[in-house]
Amino acid sequence: MNFLDHVEDLRWHIIRSAIAILVGAIAVFCKVEWIFDRIIMGPAHADFVSYKWFCALGRLVHYDAFCLGQVNMKFQNTAVTGQFMMSLSISLLLGFILAFPFVLWELWKFIKPALKPSEVKMAKGIVFWCSLLFFTGVFFSYFIVAPYAINFFGNYQLSPSVQNIVTLDNYFDMISTLVLALGVVFEMPILVLFLTRIGIFTPQMLRKNRRYAFIILFILSEIITPPDLFSCLLVFIPLYILYEITIVLGTRTLKAKQKREAQKDIE
Repeated sequence: MNFLDHVEDLRWHIIRSAIAILVGAIAVFCKVEWIFDRIIMGPAHADFVSYKWFCALGRLVHYDAFCLGQVNMKFQNTAVTGQFMMSLSISLLLGFILAFPFVLWELWKFIKPALKPSEVKMAKGIVFWCSLLFFTGVFFSYFIVAPYAINFFGNYQLSPSVQNIVTLDNYFDMISTLVLALGVVFEMPILVLFLTRIGIFTPQMLRKNRRYAFIILFILSEIITPPDLFSCLLVFIPLYILYEITIVLGTRTLKAKQKREAQKDIE
């Protein structure tokens, strides 16, 4: 295809992806009041399931500090259209999350014709694994990182005379940033593994640069989390584990590639 044909093809992939997001957003909007109260505002409620998990862990390790208290945070709307616009923002965010596998599939269908058969073979199952890692990052952020961060900042006071009264926009921005950022960052193993398969990265290079990766991942964790050390560590630890898993998978991939090449030489 010529350039204009590629642009036309891309346009239809974008249109289908947008329709999928819109369908998800409409489905969410139909129940947006329940979703807002139970899901979006969930981490701000004392009976949120993650707080029960933290307490159970605290009792298991005999460390009461894991049991977080009531969130001393009140919310307000400061714009006439604020609550309506919030319902649209929630619908679009969750619509995108629900439609993510389909959007990824459309992106893959656009890229696939430009790849060699060997590259397509190396990318087998990429939509499934990318979707799995994205949802893992989303759930980890929502159930682990966000509750701790909200509880910490909701209960932090410079003085008892100052109340934490938060706007809906500010609260939602914090939740959406954490969820989307971790969903995307958890895609790191797939990206590094693909670059390893095509020869740009090697497991030896990843091992040699562990110290730099350690610093980069820590800075990245600090950027995408609220400014407290515990939230940063909650993100950094799984990211570093994913980095080590990537090295292991890259080593296996490289050995399999070398084995195939050796068999070809024998033949």
